[in-house]
Amino acid sequence: MATTAPALAGVQTGTTELRKRLLFVLFALLVYRIGTHIPVPGIDPVALQRLFDQQQGGILDLFNMFSGGALERMSILALGVMPYITSSIIMNLLTMMYPRLNQLRKEGESGRRKITKLTRYGTLIIAIVQGVALTSTLIAQGLPFEGSSLFGFFFIALVTLVTGALFMMWLGEKITEHGVGNGISLLIFAGIVSGFPAAIAGAFELARDRTIHMSVLLVILVVAIGLVGFVVFIERGERRITIHYAKRQQGRRMVQGQTSHLPFKVNMAGVIPAIFASSLLLAPASMSQWFGQNEGLGFLQEISLILSPGQPLYILLFAAGIIFFSFFYTAIVRDPKELADNLKRQGAYIQGIRPGQQTADHIDDITTKLTIFGSLYVTSVCLLPELMRWSFDVPLQLGGTALLIVVVVAMDFMSQVQAHLLSSNYAKLMEKSNLRNYSRRTR
Repeated sequence: MATTAPALAGVQTGTTELRKRLLFVLFALLVYRIGTHIPVPGIDPVALQRLFDQQQGGILDLFNMFSGGALERMSILALGVMPYITSSIIMNLLTMMYPRLNQLRKEGESGRRKITKLTRYGTLIIAIVQGVALTSTLIAQGLPFEGSSLFGFFFIALVTLVTGALFMMWLGEKITEHGVGNGISLLIFAGIVSGFPAAIAGAFELARDRTIHMSVLLVILVVAIGLVGFVVFIERGERRITIHYAKRQQGRRMVQGQTSHLPFKVNMAGVIPAIFASSLLLAPASMSQWFGQNEGLGFLQEISLILSPGQPLYILLFAAGIIFFSFFYTAIVRDPKELADNLKRQGAYIQGIRPGQQTADHIDDITTKLTIFGSLYVTSVCLLPELMRWSFDVPLQLGGTALLIVVVVAMDFMSQVQAHLLSSNYAKLMEKSNLRNYSRRTR
């Protein structure tokens, strides 16, 4: 009983910590969902609903999906996480272009903190620009209540929207730090999932009104289930490279060579390319639509229509963006030369490949092939529902990007939970082993 008590205490501690992290995530997502229902002061809800009814099916629907319905309600969190994501894209690009920033990335925790600080400043600047554009559009559309001061409304709305965007950034970072999984991805996940009931109800309403045939709805359902299974299958797939370790001297003993595996996921970039490509297209399209309401800038409305979901140029740019960010993000997280140098320092090698540059070239070749397949896979998953919607002329709100984000983020969240559980179980086993060895030594 005495020997098992500390082990049980360790397990309970690990389980308690995981429970606290999960409760923190749940509480943070609850705060986020409450924030999406708090409107910006001075907005006329009737005029706002009329505006969204006129713009239905355009770029605003996609932006509204990523904001979890906050844009449709013009809440204090209407800008969502898009300013932070856009700033992260810019910082990643600058990191690859400027050696000084690239050196910061290699400096470990201190360098990461400096890059995070620059990303926050970028988020503030982008949020101010987008807030000015959105507030100007609200005034141009006559959404403030009649008789209210336009300057006062502009100032209050701008401060509210920018503060909401910064709060979203802070909340995402806190979820990552004190919760489970990536905070920004979970916020996007929660925003998309919150729109599922309305989208499903809308689809059945269309079938009930005979706008679409029930057989078409069943085909879409089968394709959606098949896509979920396909995404899970590909995301779990990986290419394993066999690594051999040479014999080495440890103290007075000669340790025999061992064999292990170096895993490479089929889709190493995950859902990042889809999010980045969507954000990159949403930014100019939404800015064009917002500023296009002003006099003399009507041509921006045409640009916004061209970049709307389902348009040929949108599909082309979206596919190109996914492929580009797949290679770009993979190049950041998997540096073949750095990986080859680490293997060489550890005395490891790949059978038939000379250590050093040849190993780096071999890893780069494998990474390139996997990235080509992974980028095409992400592109097909994101665009297949768009093409089906265009072919069947079905006005469904959910697309392949939303489906991919939901499935991948859910899988990542479950893997993080399993990692915490395995960590607590491993601590329990190690504590049991130490206690048994201690009891043997004391006999």
